[in-house]
Amino acid sequence: MFDPILHQAIRSKLVSMLIANGALPFKALKEYLKLSDGNLSSHLKKLENAGYIEIKKGFEGKRPKTTIYITDEGEEAFKSYIEELRVFVEQN
Repeated sequence: MFDPILHQAIRSKLVSMLIANGALPFKALKEYLKLSDGNLSSHLKKLENAGYIEIKKGFEGKRPKTTIYITDEGEEAFKSYIEELRVFVEQN
């Protein structure tokens, strides 16, 4: 069965963006996905709890900066999810 964490459009887009880029700032994800801070934070929390991403908070100069990284586990889970989708499409 499909991974319930990744089988959600926003989270699958978010993870694919991180795989393509390795890491992205919170602000870039928010702007690309057109989400509010709270909505993005909610999706990130689910991905973080699953071990698919890592969130690092720091500063750039005096400004706070949050960067989101894909984990090896997240990348493997996404690859498995895509394979499950491929098989499903081919069988139906």
